[in-house]
Amino acid sequence: MQPPSQSAADPAVQTFEAALEARALAMADACTRCGKCVEVCPVTGPGGLTPEELQNPAAVIDGIIDIVRTGQVRTNDGNEAARKWANACILSGECIKACDYGVNPRFLLHMARVQMARRSDAAVQRKNGVDGFRKVAREVTHLSRIQLDDALLQRLGQGAKQASGTEEPPDFIFYTGCNVLKTPHIALLALDIMDALGVTYEVMGGPTHCCGIVQMRAGDVATSGRVAEGTLDKLSRSKSGQVLSWCPSCQVQFAETTLPTIEKTRGARPFEMTPFTLFIRKNLDRLRPLLREPVPMRIALHRHPGIHGVVEAAEDILRAVPGIEIVDLHQPAVGLQANSIRVLPAYRRQLHEQELETAAAVGVDALVAVYHSDHRELCAHERDWPFRIMNMYEIIGASMGLRRDDRFKRLKMMQDADAILADCRDLVEAHGLDVETTRTAIEAMLEEQPAPLRGAPLRPGDDAR
Repeated sequence: MQPPSQSAADPAVQTFEAALEARALAMADACTRCGKCVEVCPVTGPGGLTPEELQNPAAVIDGIIDIVRTGQVRTNDGNEAARKWANACILSGECIKACDYGVNPRFLLHMARVQMARRSDAAVQRKNGVDGFRKVAREVTHLSRIQLDDALLQRLGQGAKQASGTEEPPDFIFYTGCNVLKTPHIALLALDIMDALGVTYEVMGGPTHCCGIVQMRAGDVATSGRVAEGTLDKLSRSKSGQVLSWCPSCQVQFAETTLPTIEKTRGARPFEMTPFTLFIRKNLDRLRPLLREPVPMRIALHRHPGIHGVVEAAEDILRAVPGIEIVDLHQPAVGLQANSIRVLPAYRRQLHEQELETAAAVGVDALVAVYHSDHRELCAHERDWPFRIMNMYEIIGASMGLRRDDRFKRLKMMQDADAILADCRDLVEAHGLDVETTRTAIEAMLEEQPAPLRGAPLRPGDDAR
C-alpha cells in the first residue's frame, strides 16, 4: 500500500493507518487468486467487464491484489478489469460466501478503491472528505428538522442531551448512523418497539457520531480513523457491550474495516455490533405476543442481501404478523442497500422499474423495504402504482398498535421544492433554518429518484395513503 500521506505527528492516527495497511496486506497474502469471487459477483456485467476479461477471473482478482499493494492501475497487464470491478462493487457479499479460505473479497475491493482514491494529492483527499461530510450533514440536519420538533429530535439523539437521572448504563446503544434521520419515522418505530420489549438503550448517531466512511471513500484514511475512533469510544457505554446498528453501510464500515483495525491497535474490540433486524429476529419470541392486531396485506419484500441473514430475518418477523402474506417477486436481490447501487445508475433504474412492474402485475398491497435508503428511493412511486411503499417496521408497528407518520414520503410525493418549503414553514422557522440551505437539501431529496416518476405530483394538503 502507499505510505501514509499525512504528517507523522499524530502517532495514534498513524497506528490506525498502519494497522489497516497490515490487515489489507495480510488478506492479500491469504488470497489464492482462484477467481471464485469474480465468478459469483452479480455486477461484473453491469460494471463493464467484457466477456474476454471474465474468461480469466483469476487475473481480475490478481489485479485487485496488485492495486491493494501498490495503488497503481496497470492497464497494459489486465488491471483495468480490476479497476472496473472495484468501482462497480455494490457490496452484495456474494464474494464472501464464495471464498473457501476465509478471505473477505469485499474488504479487498474496498481497500482497492481507497488506494485508488489515495493517488490524488493529500489536500484533495481531505477536501473531498470534508465536502462529502458537509453534504451529508447538511441534508441530514435540514431534512430531519423539517419533519420533527425538538422533542423527537432529542429522542433520536439529536440536539442537547437530556439528563437521565441515573448513571446506570443502558442495555444497548442504538446507533442510527446518519441518513436514517432523513426518514425519521423508521428510526422512531425502532425505538418504540424496543420500548415495548422493555429494552433500555441510548441513541447515538447523526453527523456528530460519524462512522468515517465518507472520509475513507475519499482516501483520507487518517481523518477516517480519527473520526471513527472518537465515535467508537462514545459507543462503548452499554451494559451488554453491544451496539445495535440501523444503517447497513455503517455496519459494514465498522464490522469489516474499523473494529478489526482497532482490535489490532488496542488489543480488543470495544464492543460488538449487531444489525437491528437480526436483534429483533433473535427476540422474536418476546415480540410475538405483542403482535396482536391483524394486518391483512399481501406484500412483497424489497431485498438486499449484503448483510448475511437480514433478508431472512425480515421475512421471519413479517410472517409473525397476523394477516401478512409474503409474495416472492423473483427479482434479483443484489447490493447492500439501494444507495450502494448508485455506482451503476442504469442498472439501478432497471432493477427498480422491473420490480415495480412485477409488483403491480402480481397484485400486491405493498412493496416493503428493510432499509431507509430503499424507502427514500422508492416511496414517491406510491403515487403512480396501485400499491403502497412501506418500511417493514411500519407493518410491525401497526400490529403492535404503534404508528409514526411518514412525512418524508408525503413531502417527496409533492415533487416541488417550493411547495415542500411552504408546507414545512413552521418547522423551518422554529429551528431557525436557513431557507436556501434547506431548499438545497430538499432538491437533493427530489433528485434521488433512480427510476423516474410518471404520475401527477401529490398536492399540498393531500395525504399519502
